[in-house]
Amino acid sequence: MLSVIIPFHNVEKYVGECLESVARQTLRDIEVICVDDGSTDGSAAVAAAMCAVDDRFRLISQDNVGPGMARNVGVRHATRRYLAFVDGDDVVPRVAFAKMVASLESTGSDLACGNAKRLIGGHLMPSWAHRAAFKKSMKRTHITRHPLLIRDRMVWNKVFRRSFWDELRLAFPDRMYEDQPVTMAAHVRAASVDVLREVVYHWRQRDEAESSITQRKLEPDNLRDRLLSVCDASRILRGGAPDLAAAFDTDTLDIDMHVVVEAVAHHGDTLPPDIVDLAVSYLDQVPLSGWLGLPFERRLLVHLLHRRELDTLAGVFAEVESGALQPMVRRHGRSWIAEHSRMPDRLTPLSGDLALTSRLVRLDWHEGKLHGEGRVSIGRFDAGAVGRVKLRTWLKERKSGARIPLGHGTAIPTWAEIPWGDDSTVLESGYDFAFALDPSALASRRPGHWELHVELRRPGLLLNGKVGGPRWAPPTAPAPVRLGDLWLTPVRTFRGSWGIRLSRRNTVVRECHVHDDELVISGELGRVGDGEPVLRLIRRHDAEEVYFPVALKGHAFTARLAFAEIDDSKQEQAWWDVVLDHGKVVRFAVETAARPEVEVRGRRFLVDRGEDGGLMIREKSAS
Repeated sequence: MLSVIIPFHNVEKYVGECLESVARQTLRDIEVICVDDGSTDGSAAVAAAMCAVDDRFRLISQDNVGPGMARNVGVRHATRRYLAFVDGDDVVPRVAFAKMVASLESTGSDLACGNAKRLIGGHLMPSWAHRAAFKKSMKRTHITRHPLLIRDRMVWNKVFRRSFWDELRLAFPDRMYEDQPVTMAAHVRAASVDVLREVVYHWRQRDEAESSITQRKLEPDNLRDRLLSVCDASRILRGGAPDLAAAFDTDTLDIDMHVVVEAVAHHGDTLPPDIVDLAVSYLDQVPLSGWLGLPFERRLLVHLLHRRELDTLAGVFAEVESGALQPMVRRHGRSWIAEHSRMPDRLTPLSGDLALTSRLVRLDWHEGKLHGEGRVSIGRFDAGAVGRVKLRTWLKERKSGARIPLGHGTAIPTWAEIPWGDDSTVLESGYDFAFALDPSALASRRPGHWELHVELRRPGLLLNGKVGGPRWAPPTAPAPVRLGDLWLTPVRTFRGSWGIRLSRRNTVVRECHVHDDELVISGELGRVGDGEPVLRLIRRHDAEEVYFPVALKGHAFTARLAFAEIDDSKQEQAWWDVVLDHGKVVRFAVETAARPEVEVRGRRFLVDRGEDGGLMIREKSAS
């Protein structure tokens, strides 16, 4: 039924798990062609061992010629009705091939493709490249009817009808990023394509420094091959689906050309000039519509690349990274433009860049009211030419949409120092706002979540959004207050948006502090359950759990949480919800205003509240 081709080179650490995942597929009628592309480690031995116990597996060994040529060798040995490709360091979910083959059998489409997740440090994360295109399943569609497939440029999340593959005479080029032109040609020339929302592939991000092709993106050879594949894919789209060229250009300028920009800033004069030549030759054919789809900062950087102003590009890139680049935004007729001395007039119009950025800078209780101060800015632009604006703030209940007004007034643009990254600030143009909340306005409300919103208005400009701010920057959330049988708790969501949580809680954290790299939590339990109490940490992105003992004396409890015993997430940031489990899960009301922060073994932990008002621990790398 299906030929599965698995090329590999020096992936001894991962290839066993890869082959096992293919062997366990619910679709049993498969042949698996393993192509050892000149491995010098034990990868071939692992594959040979699988071949010895499963006669569906065959091993072909050859000198190292690269993944594209290795895949072509596998195709020449394949004999079944359908084709699939797997990289030797990745993993295939158990029902993946069965679902894609069944879809093709029922629809007659030329290929089926499915969703993918990143496999990072043993944990699965959404893949940004696939999330939007595979949000819902679609049978017998096409890239011209579902343009989000522009980003579906990998070969490994697909099953191809072999007759279709041969009719198109598809073959991989002899370079890295070899799958992009193949998949674009298949998408464009297919009569129809099946799109599956189910995850059919786990795409690994390796831990070691000498890692996968995509993790070595700034290397000159890697970059050169990437650009060659971009140019091939562009020719295919312009020849077979010209209406998609603009979407492809915007996507490519935003991702691939920005990698070239990073490489110029990183390598400087040592970057081989033919790489810039390749980028410029591609950019020469991009129409204005492709450029205007880019955010202004990236548009400016890619324009400097196109003009070969590489020294200026490096300087502007440094400004962007530090937050110092803030071009003037001004009204031009009925539209808005941004100005920069190196940007031509045709590239100055703004569209999606005009979004509101807001943050709180102070939040505390004063004379029984919750007072807040914040700043709003118009993206990363100098608002000096925008002038005076009207500002208003309100609370909005997430489910019902009910509103409570908080404050309104006018403001003029000013400059202020704001946090930017760890232990650094940047001078930002924006507007100050303030508000006050009388808790009695919420006294008769039901439990729920009220989000804090702000609006900026002037003739020709209306921007609004939730009030946010980075969790590691001030202010910390002040203590909650009781409203009858409810707790009114100022909180920030997982993404940093501020709000008010109304909840009923009878288990209260009175104190929390750090002692000898342990978090000591004490409080009062409303009702003692039947089970032995434990403190339970649940990681948001993968539901990983860690447990710590709880000492109970009557209704009083104490728990000690050792930060060193919390599993490393292998990500830059992770969030842990903290609950008490004693036969049932109990979430806390956090009465204390303390927000301990600690660094343990190169990891930083911040004790905070979650958006439900309960206890949460945020973790990120100390580097």
